[in-house]
Amino acid sequence: MVFEHRSQFSSRRGCIEVICGSMFSGKTEELIRRLKRARFARQKVEIFKPAIDIRYDDTEVVSHDKNAIRSTPVESSHNILLLASDVDVIGIDEAQFFDAGLPEVCSRLADMGIRVIAAGLDMDYLGRPFGPMPQLMAIAEFVTKVHAVCVDCGFQANNSYRFAPGDHLVVLGEVDKYVPLCRECFNDKMRLNENTPE
Repeated sequence: MVFEHRSQFSSRRGCIEVICGSMFSGKTEELIRRLKRARFARQKVEIFKPAIDIRYDDTEVVSHDKNAIRSTPVESSHNILLLASDVDVIGIDEAQFFDAGLPEVCSRLADMGIRVIAAGLDMDYLGRPFGPMPQLMAIAEFVTKVHAVCVDCGFQANNSYRFAPGDHLVVLGEVDKYVPLCRECFNDKMRLNENTPE
């Protein structure tokens, strides 16, 4: 009976972990930390990022603090399924930029016994849920929300305020285009923008 109990827990169990928050909150830093720990435990790790994200490097996942880990850029979430073979842990950075199929892909991977760790912005620059992140958070076993510090008041920030002009949803950038703001400061800035003539 003891042997059966132990063997039950020795088999691989898949799960989905989501790390979310605003820009400059440490999402990628936390993703890299978890993936490096998995490698240290001699688990086979694969990391993917959307091909659109080339801010720091074409192939590496790089945090704002310049920590990096080698990754595979992919055009769609389906490519992750095609490239994930004989792996224990899969990391996905900038999950908000992926297509709507990402939650299903992550669920299928978890059903195969793979630990999936996805990091991404939970809200866009207008404060709305971003891309596949809401669905991904809903099906995840574990969700970690990290916060930045509001550049205006110093409170916890959960919004990414874009001060660069334009109304495209996806505008890649760093401190040259975005700052983290708390709810109150973000709302103040958005109201100010609404009342500012073009």
